[in-house]
Amino acid sequence: MSEAEDRKPQSDEARSGFDPEITSEFAIPAGLAVPRTGGEPEATSEFAVPSGLDVGQPAAAEGEGSAFSLPSTYSARQAPVAFTPAEGVPVVSLIKDLPWQDRMRTMLRMPVADRPAPEPGPKAEEGGPAVPRVLDLTLRIGELLLAGGEGAEDVEAAMFAVCRSYGLDRCEPNVTFTLLSISYQPSLVEDPVTASRTVRRRGTDYTRLAAVFRLVDDLSDPESHLSLEDAYRRLAEMRRNRHPYPTWVLTSASGLLAGAASVLVGGDLVVFVAAALGAMLGDRLAWLCAGRGLPEFYQFLVAAMPPAAIGIALTLANVEVKASAVITGGLFALLPGRALVAGVQDGLTGFYITAAARLLEVMYFFVGIVAGVLVMLYVGVQLGAHLNPDAALGITERPLWQIGASMLLSLTFAVLLQQERSTVLAVTLNGGVAWSVYGAMHYAGEISPVASTAVAAGVVGLFGQLLSRYRFASALPYTTAAIGPLLPGSATYFGLLAIAQNEVDAGLVSITKAAALAMAIAIGVNLGSEISRLFLRIGSAEKRRAAKRTRGF
Repeated sequence: MSEAEDRKPQSDEARSGFDPEITSEFAIPAGLAVPRTGGEPEATSEFAVPSGLDVGQPAAAEGEGSAFSLPSTYSARQAPVAFTPAEGVPVVSLIKDLPWQDRMRTMLRMPVADRPAPEPGPKAEEGGPAVPRVLDLTLRIGELLLAGGEGAEDVEAAMFAVCRSYGLDRCEPNVTFTLLSISYQPSLVEDPVTASRTVRRRGTDYTRLAAVFRLVDDLSDPESHLSLEDAYRRLAEMRRNRHPYPTWVLTSASGLLAGAASVLVGGDLVVFVAAALGAMLGDRLAWLCAGRGLPEFYQFLVAAMPPAAIGIALTLANVEVKASAVITGGLFALLPGRALVAGVQDGLTGFYITAAARLLEVMYFFVGIVAGVLVMLYVGVQLGAHLNPDAALGITERPLWQIGASMLLSLTFAVLLQQERSTVLAVTLNGGVAWSVYGAMHYAGEISPVASTAVAAGVVGLFGQLLSRYRFASALPYTTAAIGPLLPGSATYFGLLAIAQNEVDAGLVSITKAAALAMAIAIGVNLGSEISRLFLRIGSAEKRRAAKRTRGF
């Protein structure tokens, strides 16, 4: 066979495009003519342009686009006019001589993009303190404020002020009932730094609270050059300082508070002494329970028993005194007015989780007081003590004695709160004014006690907020003790007494009245504080935004 004949079959196989020994269901059968399309790719797509449709192509192929690149039809010379609202864009202006609380609260209620950047100062220069140390100092300051009973919004304002004083403007503090957290993001392309701290123990010391406010005020002052080490040193001194009043003074103040409260509801000298003894004994028993590590619920339960026991003992001994005034005076020293006001204030400012936790704490304390008093009242009823719930209608009107008792009650309440001696006189006068307003409206004007209490508490909040802004301090030392004479001690007692005598309907009505009075106090104090801001020059007051999480959408 020649070489030409040997090459011919190979060329036929190559021309046919398949191996005769290997077949496939997708192979073209022999003899079927398939027209060639001129090299069109076999793969098609539903997004491909059909053949015959004429689509104009751009003059030059564009590169791969991006979500942040400008459209190809955009022209800087023919750019559309930027939209401006009809009322214009509000300019944020913060007056520098305002207290730092107002300035920080105003900025916290703004969106992050609208907040003015801090002016560079000595603390914000390069080579300043590290961000984690600033955040740690901020959390320690917030912990002292939250543990001392300060409202969540004021704690956030203080934390924000500390961060801005060191040049950290892009920070977001967050406060709940027991957890403090803060996050700082240097820029949009850098990772945020977040730190948190848990409040394990809470105590009442308004002297320490005032010292923390002075520290934050010094840090917020642009002319002060307080370094981070100096701030840590002052913070350590606050923690090491002892309370301003010894234990025996606190116990005596608790007795005088109960005695003054008994005079408010019609008691005489014997009732004053009996209520004071019962409250001091309850205070000592509560300290004993605290030393044994018992929860606060049982401390309140034990502290409520001695005043009720002394009142029942006087009734069984046929002593001509008002046992109801003795028991009511003892209850005044136990009612958690401070926690109630703080809880309602957090709810009104938008911190609903913290408000719910604080109000739940108040409910547990109140249940402890109820349990302690009910046990003693039940024992007294079984022993034959004739306790008369109708004695609530026989409260005599003694304006001068009651005003003096209300001032003594506010004075002793301020001592129990460990306030500075310089604030005791102001809060004592504020408490006298509160009772005068309440007495004039309720006794002379015959207005309902709930409305009278709300107005009197509003006056307390107004004066307390103005005094605190004058002193550049917290408002709690000027308001908490002043609401002491308005606490619903008598309504609480008569409700419990009716329940102990199987008059549940009347008891629930009286306890509901006590709850309404407590809410009136809390709302009145907060409303008075907000009204006081109308007399203060706050930056951008005409464009002031609503509280966080309550902007209407």
